[in-house]
Amino acid sequence: MASGAEDKVTGEDRRGGSPQSVTRVIRLLEALCASNEAVSLADLSRRLATPKSSLAALLRGLADEDLVVSTDGAWRLGPGAFGLGSALTEARRRLHSSDLIREGMRRLCERTGETVLLMVGDHEGDMVTYVDLVESRNVVRYSVAIGDRRPFYATAGGRALLATCSPEAVTSYLKRVALERMARSTEIKPAALAQAVEQARQDGYAQTVDQAADGVTGTASVIRDAAGGVVGALVVAAPSERAQGRLDELARLVVDEAAAISRSLGFR
Repeated sequence: MASGAEDKVTGEDRRGGSPQSVTRVIRLLEALCASNEAVSLADLSRRLATPKSSLAALLRGLADEDLVVSTDGAWRLGPGAFGLGSALTEARRRLHSSDLIREGMRRLCERTGETVLLMVGDHEGDMVTYVDLVESRNVVRYSVAIGDRRPFYATAGGRALLATCSPEAVTSYLKRVALERMARSTEIKPAALAQAVEQARQDGYAQTVDQAADGVTGTASVIRDAAGGVVGALVVAAPSERAQGRLDELARLVVDEAAAISRSLGFR
């Protein structure tokens, strides 16, 4: 009889429909998707930090639906998984990415009460462009026109996008761009801007106060697609007076929604 913590089956594991079991099934399929070869139960256990007994029960259930198959004691995706993948791809085609992004923007606008923007970088890499927005219902609110452009360095969205680039690319950008004040407190020192971008890289979001315009606070985090590519920056823009005292809250909400939108686009 097997013994030890690794082989103990918990009450949650016996309940096949528990949230923990659902999460484990997803992580299990993702691990098999990421592998070019069949994976042993012991290796899956190590990768997912999950008891072998729990994974074995899940694998047997998935095998019953042909989602996985066993080969010489190891596991790989089965024909059912590819059929499911095709169905999901077709559903994704019907539900366009832009709809998923806009749905997330609406959610964020409702949660924050502030204007939410989608910002992308141009091909030259020196400016960002607003390509979509959901406007706040507040009488006093930030407003911008779709198609308006701003420099990367002065906006939260621009800094969040710069944070996805290599430090060398950021340095190159700061050397070639003409750093000009857009507001009284706009930062134009290359060293300070490089530090702000690095901080955004570490935090997973960028936040600016009175940088692109006086009285405007921006908070941004990037959205990624299934391939890991950057789709754009999700931005909450609010009057600075109203944003003070809730900067951490805005950062948390933006990061959470950017992650949720990215997941809906297939990013893992």
